[in-house]
Amino acid sequence: MNLEGKKIVITGGAGFIGSSLANFFDKKFKKTKVLVVDKFRSNETFSNGNLKSFGHFKNLLGFGGEIYAGDINCEKTLKKIAKFKPDIIFHEAAVSDTTVKEQDELIKTNVNAFVSLLEICEKVGAKMIYASSAATYGNAPSPQKVGFEMPNNVYGFSKLAMDHIAKKYAKKGLGVVGLRYFNVYGKGEFYKNTTASMVLQFGLQILSGKAPKLFEGSDKIKRDFVYIKDIIRANLKAIDAKSGVYNAATGKARSFQDIADILQKELGTNYGNTYIKNPFIGSYQFHTEADMSKSAEILEFESEWELEDGIKDYVPEIKRIFKEELNG
Repeated sequence: MNLEGKKIVITGGAGFIGSSLANFFDKKFKKTKVLVVDKFRSNETFSNGNLKSFGHFKNLLGFGGEIYAGDINCEKTLKKIAKFKPDIIFHEAAVSDTTVKEQDELIKTNVNAFVSLLEICEKVGAKMIYASSAATYGNAPSPQKVGFEMPNNVYGFSKLAMDHIAKKYAKKGLGVVGLRYFNVYGKGEFYKNTTASMVLQFGLQILSGKAPKLFEGSDKIKRDFVYIKDIIRANLKAIDAKSGVYNAATGKARSFQDIADILQKELGTNYGNTYIKNPFIGSYQFHTEADMSKSAEILEFESEWELEDGIKDYVPEIKRIFKEELNG
C-alpha cells in the first residue's frame, strides 16, 4: 500500500467514521492530499426529530487537509470532487439513521448519489471504498453472511441497493469495495447525538451518577460491536483488496448488558441498571454476529480489539466529553 502523492476524497468527512479516516490519513500519510466533503450540520431535522446531518467541525480540529461544505446530492459538489481527480474515494456520507421515515430522501442520498460518485470514479480512474451496513441483514440468522440479506428498514434496503449497484460497476472493471460496518463505537461519535453508540450513551449516563438505562432483556440482545480503530484498519485493507462486499466487525456477539457492566467496572461504579420497554420491536435487530471468513481470507482483515479492550481505550475520551462537551 503506497499512498505517497495519492489524492483521497472522504465524503461525510466531518462525521464519525469519515473524520476518523480524515484525521488518520492527515497524521499518518503526510504526502497524501485529502479532500473532506461534508454537508455539515444545520437545524434541519427529519420527521423523527433527528438532525439531517451530523457533520461537526470539532471532529476535524487539527485536520490539515482541504475541506469543502457541500451536499453529495448537489451537482456543484460532484463537480468539485471530479475536479479534484481522486485516486480513492472513501464514501461515508449517508442518511444513516435507521429510524428515518422519509424514504424518498434516504434513497436519493444513499443510492442515487452513490451512482453519481461511481460515475466520477469511472471517469477519473479512482477506486471506490464505501460504507455498507449490517442493517442489510435485518433479522437474518447469525452469523450474518454476505449474500443472505433481509433488511427490515429503508436504511438497510438502501445499503443493499448500493451493494447491488457496486457489483455491476465492479463487473465493468471498476475497483469497488463495500464494508458492512456492524455496531461501531469510539472517538468521533459524540455529535451523532441520540444515534451514537450505547457505549457512549451508557458511559455518559454513568458519569452523571445514574444507572445505565437498558431495554428489558438486554442480556439477551446481542450485537457485533466493533471499535473505530478496527474500522480504520478495514478501510486500509480495502485499498489493495479486490472488489467485493465484506463484513467489517469482530465476529463476536456481545450483549448490551456486557457494555453496561464493563463500563461500570472501568468507571469504578456500582449503580445497578434501569430497564425500560423496547419501543423499536419490529424494526430492531436482536442478534448480529458477522461471518468474518470472507473478510479474513480475501480482505485479510480480522478484528484486533475485544469489547473490553476497546471500551477501556475509549473511556478517557468519554470522560473528556462529559467534562468538556456536557459540563464545560
